[in-house]
Formats: sequence, structure tokens, C-alpha cells
Amino acid sequence: MTHAPQNGGGTSLEFMGTHVPQLRLPSSVRLEVLARNGADDAVSFAEAEIIANDEIAPEHFLMRVSAPELARGMPGQFAVIRPASAREFQLTLPRPMAVYRYDRQSGTAEFVYRVVGQGTAAMARRARGEIAEIVGPVGQPFPIADSTRGILIVGRGIGVCSLTALIDEAKGRGIQAYALLSGRTQDVVLGQEVTRQAGGHALCVNDSDGSSAVKHVEPWLRAVIEGGHVQQAYACGSNRLIELTTRLAASAGVGTYVSLEAHMACGIGYCHSCATGAFGESTESPLVCRDGPVFQCHAAGNEPISPWTR
Repeated sequence: MTHAPQNGGGTSLEFMGTHVPQLRLPSSVRLEVLARNGADDAVSFAEAEIIANDEIAPEHFLMRVSAPELARGMPGQFAVIRPASAREFQLTLPRPMAVYRYDRQSGTAEFVYRVVGQGTAAMARRARGEIAEIVGPVGQPFPIADSTRGILIVGRGIGVCSLTALIDEAKGRGIQAYALLSGRTQDVVLGQEVTRQAGGHALCVNDSDGSSAVKHVEPWLRAVIEGGHVQQAYACGSNRLIELTTRLAASAGVGTYVSLEAHMACGIGYCHSCATGAFGESTESPLVCRDGPVFQCHAAGNEPISPWTR
């Protein structure tokens, strides 16, 4: 059961339209928009049958849907899902969700989400056999160079869900995966099974025992990156881990990419609510849905000179 957040007096709080700076990254990290590769040409609308919708960890659910068009998506892309059924008119705006795993052979896709508000609570109530309205796949995917022999995955919390399909892709291409998986507690550290099935190397850390502190994870990351085990790195879900990964990777010549999380209403570039720049800027910056969600990361001072670098 979920409850509306309340203030100290017991009165329910309402969103008053205040801008939430959810896209802010450390000043030491600069982003570059990747060249478009036509991946967004495959965007489609689907009325997908829900095959499963089960709780896999406290507050975390896995929804599997039958959607052959969506299942042909690429790692890093996402979908926008109407959280409630068509009969529930009060929840009409879709929610952006990273695709946790694709299964092209069966024509299915999986989403892992955490129940944090009315929309995700409505999703958790959806039953097997119901129809979910989904638009996707959307956005820029993660690039993997043909010469890459190893990749580094750095994810925290629900941000791990943007990276798991990349681990599956690496397995299919004979690429070794190294994964730093972080969460609030051990029972909500996501991506462990995916990494294990891919034969990857994982370091699982959490806040409750202090193992997620930067001072504890940096030696492992440094060994993986500076040891030449990986040629590309990918991160999502934690500013401090994005900054750490970018800094270590830059000194070793390892290309780094980040998947940004953002609130959005459409997911296809119409509403412009997911711009990556500061609130109130006169010139619109790249959009997370259309130009991202995947961007290349550079350590400040090492970024290319480009109007699309922030």
C-alpha cells in the first residue's frame, strides 16, 4: 500500500509546479550529444499484453510485456508507458521506463520499476492479461565499438535498469562485462542475476553496510579501468559514481557514456520538458528523450569544442 506524502501537520503535500533540477551533474563532468544513427526511426505504439507483473524486491516490480516491435530495441533506449488502464482517466501521462531486458526471439520486453508515487503504484496493480499502452523504443542507444573486448557497467538504484540490456548485448557479442552495482540495501541491488547469467564480474555494494562509499569502490574501479580490462564504460543512477567513473576513465583513455534520467510527458520530443540545461536558459539545450538519454561523458577540460557539449 502506498500513501500520499505528508508534511509535519499531517496534510497531504501537492506538487506546485516547482522545477526539479533532476538533470544536474557535477561540474567536473561534461556531456556531448552523440551522432544520430537512425535508431529513433523504429518508434512505434503498441497495445502490449502484460505477461507478468511481480514484486522482485521490496518496492520493486518486474513487468514483462508481449511487444515484438519494442523487443527489437537496442540497449540504452527506453519506452513510455501509460501506468494505468484506459479506464483510469486520472493517470493519463505516460512514464518513461528503461527497458531492463529484451527477448527478440519471444518478442517480449521487461521493465523493472520502483513504486514511488501514484503512477508506479497504478502500474503495480496491473494484472496479467491486461493491456499496457506503450510507445517505444525511444532515444539514442549505447554505442559499442567493434574493437571493444570488455565493458564496465556502473549503476545505482533504479538506474541499473538502463544498463542491464547492455550486459545481455555484451554477452551476445563475446564481450566481457564488469559491473559495479549499488543500492540502498543489499536486497534492492538490481542487475545481479543478469550479470551472473552473462558470466560477468560484479561488485555489489550498498549503503546499509557502508560498502557503497566512494573510498571503497574506487580501488575496484581503478583496477578494472587501469588494468586494461575494459575499453568503454557506461553509468547511470548516481552523480558521484558518474563523476568517479568519468575521471578514472579519462586518464586511461576509456570512452565513457551516461544514461540520464528525467521527468518527461511525451518521450518523443514534443513537450520539451526534459531539456538538459539550466532552468530559464534562453536557448534550449538537448533533450533527454530526443538527443539522449545516452550521452558521452568527458572530464571537464577534456571535452571537444562543440555547441552540443554541455
